[in-house]
Amino acid sequence: MLIMALSKYHPIVIEGAGGSYDQRNPYNVAQICHRLLLESTTTTKPNILIIQGDPKEEIGISAITSIVAKSLNIPRGLVCLDPDIDPDHEKHADRELVILELQYSQLLPVLEGHREGSVQLLKEKIDAMLKIKNEKRTQIGKSPLKDYYKDYALLQEVTKAACRIVCGNITVVHTTPFKDIHEFSITSFYKAGLELGFVQESDIVS
Repeated sequence: MLIMALSKYHPIVIEGAGGSYDQRNPYNVAQICHRLLLESTTTTKPNILIIQGDPKEEIGISAITSIVAKSLNIPRGLVCLDPDIDPDHEKHADRELVILELQYSQLLPVLEGHREGSVQLLKEKIDAMLKIKNEKRTQIGKSPLKDYYKDYALLQEVTKAACRIVCGNITVVHTTPFKDIHEFSITSFYKAGLELGFVQESDIVS
């Protein structure tokens, strides 16, 4: 039922760092995102801004998505990890303006129904990316990325892929230019969905 409700909208996903890593004025960033969305989003469906369980903060991606949703006067949809993956994720999610809520596990059948083996392909791609990143971190004397990186990278990419399948299209906005996306951030895993064809280059604005 919730998947069908989502299909009535054009999904917008804004990706960027949390408040610990993005100290910029969120109103300035949101203003740029707003402009980019007005310039790039053309759809006959009403828009919905999809968020992925970030707790409410005064700066960073949580603040930016909140400001953008209000400035565009659009609702938000929330996708969280299931409690058996992260028991605290949905507890702390910001639910302001949220009109529908889905769990990660509810989106997996969407990918499999679209292309059998999609979830496994995505997991393998993210594992390969993690291996490369951790090898590089070892070379520069840093510890490996935490295990939860895989869970959140999967959440990010499954959310976008499923939304695009269900709704027919998607708009993805990055809060920083491609060249400035940190190579060890969750956002950097956007390349996984792109390389597998779940998201197209034309879907993404930066």
